[in-house]
Amino acid sequence: MSTSALRVCPLCEATCGLVLTLDGTHVTGARGDRDDVFSQGFICPKGAAFGAVDSDPDRLRTPLVRTDGALREATWDEAFDTIAARFRPLIEQYGPQATGVVLGNPNVHTMAGALYPPLLLGALRTRNVFTASTLDQMPKHVSSGLMFGDAFAIPVPDLDRTDQLLMLGANPLDSNGSLCTAPDFPGKLRALRRRGGTLTVVDPRRTRTARLADRHIALRPGTDALFLAALVHTLYEEGLTDLGRLAEHVEGVDEVREAIRDFSPEAVAGACEVDADTIRTVARELAAAPTAAVYGRMGSSTVAHGTLGNWLVDVLNVLTGNLDRPGGAMFPLSATAPAPRPASPGKGFALGRWTSRVSGHPEAKGELPMAALAEEIESPGDGRIRALISIAANPVLSAPDGDRLDRALGALDFMVAVDPYLNETSRHADVVLPPPPPSQSAHFDFAFNNFAVRNQARYSPPAIPLEEGRMDECEIQARLILAVSGMHGAQPEAVDDLAIDTTLARAVTQEHSPLYGADPKEQARLLTGRTGAERRLDMMLRLGPYDLTLEDLRQAPHGHDLGPLKPRLPQLLKTRSGRVELLPAPIAADLPRLRGALAAPPAPLVLVGRRHLRSNNSWLHNVPALVGGTNRCTLQVHPEDAVRLGLDDGKPARIAGDGGALEVPVEVTDAVRPGVVSLPHGWGHDRPGTRLGVARTSPGVNVNQLLDGSRLDPLSGTAVLNGFPVEVTPVA
Repeated sequence: MSTSALRVCPLCEATCGLVLTLDGTHVTGARGDRDDVFSQGFICPKGAAFGAVDSDPDRLRTPLVRTDGALREATWDEAFDTIAARFRPLIEQYGPQATGVVLGNPNVHTMAGALYPPLLLGALRTRNVFTASTLDQMPKHVSSGLMFGDAFAIPVPDLDRTDQLLMLGANPLDSNGSLCTAPDFPGKLRALRRRGGTLTVVDPRRTRTARLADRHIALRPGTDALFLAALVHTLYEEGLTDLGRLAEHVEGVDEVREAIRDFSPEAVAGACEVDADTIRTVARELAAAPTAAVYGRMGSSTVAHGTLGNWLVDVLNVLTGNLDRPGGAMFPLSATAPAPRPASPGKGFALGRWTSRVSGHPEAKGELPMAALAEEIESPGDGRIRALISIAANPVLSAPDGDRLDRALGALDFMVAVDPYLNETSRHADVVLPPPPPSQSAHFDFAFNNFAVRNQARYSPPAIPLEEGRMDECEIQARLILAVSGMHGAQPEAVDDLAIDTTLARAVTQEHSPLYGADPKEQARLLTGRTGAERRLDMMLRLGPYDLTLEDLRQAPHGHDLGPLKPRLPQLLKTRSGRVELLPAPIAADLPRLRGALAAPPAPLVLVGRRHLRSNNSWLHNVPALVGGTNRCTLQVHPEDAVRLGLDDGKPARIAGDGGALEVPVEVTDAVRPGVVSLPHGWGHDRPGTRLGVARTSPGVNVNQLLDGSRLDPLSGTAVLNGFPVEVTPVA
């Protein structure tokens, strides 16, 4: 007999509530949960395919350990014994900087990925940390850190109340949103227009989102920062700035006026290939709208001036008085965020506290560029990475020059991968630790609630009991921490107990904490939960701003609605001045580089990426329901360029960039503007040694192989994955 269970979907940033249909221990269907306080029944093709993702036969069921050069199935004890016997001696012989950690995108979609990697990094004491952030969102973290003093203080558009939305480099009708957690993002955009609001989309492709917009501006890729600077210039030039209540909390307004004086609409029009009148119209509309928000994402982050572009997004929100007000760009307040402290100056945000060993790349938010990982493994000398831990990451496909990284991973002394698949990266590991399917895991969105367009809290216990022979991912990562830190053999609960004791001991000394002055040991005894991870969630809720507990969430299976976003300035500011710092010194120092772009001759042909509704990077390409149809790896080319270059629809073409060349089928379409070609990311499933049966049947090509890793945004270390020059020729 069929039963059902509730689950928050972990397959993209929208975090929709699902109702799973179960036949015993199998998920046989998924539909939207109409009673979910956040998503209210919305579902996308990825959520509908939850059962297929969950039951993928290529998911690993037991650990793998490399013996005599080949991976074989092993017991959990064998796997952790191997890690303890081989990883720890490398630290003792070569020091902590001989180790590295790579964290992939799926980490932010699991409880384990939020709770344990920080403890792992603390145990290893390595500075060699590489994450997916330097392949997508690090520019936003850096600009927010510099302006607000906190790299995680990221304003999101108040979609349900705004009158005007300017969106750059984002396609939420396919992505469901990014750094803006909003179930039914498409519906919210349609509602914006129904209530008389205006949507302007800036994108070199006529995406599904652009087709919905009131105005589509087909900007030349990579010129987002120039376009935004001209909008700011217009606000100053025409006397349209009005900070409203923000005025007393912002410094640097006059300095920004001087800094952008060279970026008039006429000055940038040629580089952007957008006429000056259009730029002025957009600026005037932002200033005149009752409420407005500017929102930029991947397309404006993974370009040469990504941090400057993200900075200018919030400069516009500030100058129009739309930062931190309903209908503008607002700061969410998660249920597991620390209770708000009184407004006061903070420690600020610093860049470049250390640099990478080989090329001297400065750290950002404690991370080094993913593009530098291969050279840090290959280059001899003290501090060479000899041992690597990869958690839910596939940088061979997601980082520039995957061929070089592929070779480098093969040269490691030892590698551990926490991954459900043997993919293009994990195939190099000496030990693979597979987490269970999502139906067998508890779920809470630690990361995405920080970017949600409405404050809420939802918890999903496992829908299905843990299958015999599997290990919960929280326990996997706790045991991994013990194995590499010299505590192999201790109970995994010791990791959680130490985290709880440390956190509570600090919390009871903080005057703004709900537990100020309490007995930390007594508070620890009050925590509920079956596992250490649940007890830590309960603790974070109790320390948070809403007086919630884990039991409260258990009693509300469809979630707790915590209300619309509310103004939070100046309380959340952690800058040294205690104010919004509108022109931070690192930003000012990078502006001459943007001025140089005004005179730079445009490349004849540049490439941009592409997102598919039924895909999320490389990790959903092994699910039959999510590949095929329009979800294909093709090179989109405008008809004029196809004629000029001698390309035919459906025929192969050779595309070449800094890092190499690829052959890929051509798709002639006017959805891309002339001078631009588009190739999706996350493909290239043709390497030997993987166990991805479906993905291998339609491997596609790895677009990032066109890059050699030398093109980076200097402030954030983010790889330039969009707007780089390429050459395309027909294949005879």
